[in-house]
Amino acid sequence: MKNILLVTSLLAASVSFAPQASAEDSFSLRVCEYVSVNDKRRLRSFLKDRKLKIRSIFDGLKCNGQNLLEFAASSNALDTGELIINKLPVKVVAANLEAIKKHSAHLGGVAEKRVN
Repeated sequence: MKNILLVTSLLAASVSFAPQASAEDSFSLRVCEYVSVNDKRRLRSFLKDRKLKIRSIFDGLKCNGQNLLEFAASSNALDTGELIINKLPVKVVAANLEAIKKHSAHLGGVAEKRVN
């Protein structure tokens, strides 16, 4: 009887301390994954299904410690990077211009064209 109580309490304790992924972590992971593999179609579909816009999630989303624009540039994700540049306000693109240019000349040119 003591063994059953001991095993039950150990199982309960291990379940209560198990790390659990939240919906927000899963969301961030999927968006970052779509950007890193340069899958513009899946990114657009994913955001559309959740009725979200890139400009509304941009400030709160970090991929490998970088914002979405820098991450797209460093991942060499040209199609998704262009989509992000075109969907963000000009002020946000202008604020990130140097970081984009540092990682990708192509996206830097697209961003420069958008700002000017």
